[in-house]
Amino acid sequence: MKKTLSIIALSIIGFGLVSCKKENKEIQGSDAVAVDSSAANNLPPTDSSAAHVQEGAATATPAVAATPAPSNQPLTTLALSENSFDFGKIKKGDKVEHVYEVTNTGTNPLVISEVKPGCGCTVPDFTKEPIMPGKKGKITLHFDSSNFDGNVSKYADVFANVDKAPIKLTFTANIQP
Repeated sequence: MKKTLSIIALSIIGFGLVSCKKENKEIQGSDAVAVDSSAANNLPPTDSSAAHVQEGAATATPAVAATPAPSNQPLTTLALSENSFDFGKIKKGDKVEHVYEVTNTGTNPLVISEVKPGCGCTVPDFTKEPIMPGKKGKITLHFDSSNFDGNVSKYADVFANVDKAPIKLTFTANIQP
């Protein structure tokens, strides 16, 4: 019994460590479930009143969701001024930004819950309050070119209460020395 509980504890802790590494690359939103070593606190008690645990039970650990939980907001539709932008030639070290205009074309308020960039060189800013039908909001992507040379292509995923979320915004730049 102790051996089985030890295996379960190590599996949960090991899964938590792997999930933390994946979190930086794969988890798409702040609403996603992140597993860490505190999950070990959810282990069954080690006394004799514990439920019977069969050998091999540790292999039935479910996977962690890689996307945010679905929004509880009613769905709507949106139109983007553009979903791709080219900064053209910029000097290495330049910090540039581009504003993508979002229009709520549906009948329910549009709620942008998160904008998740593909890497740390891109920082998003977006309209946080609900965008009413027919009204416009903004998503701004700030890009720091300090660590890049040549042609680059970057993206950010927009999570909102629309049918096909996330929506991918992209930009390119040709970074000159």
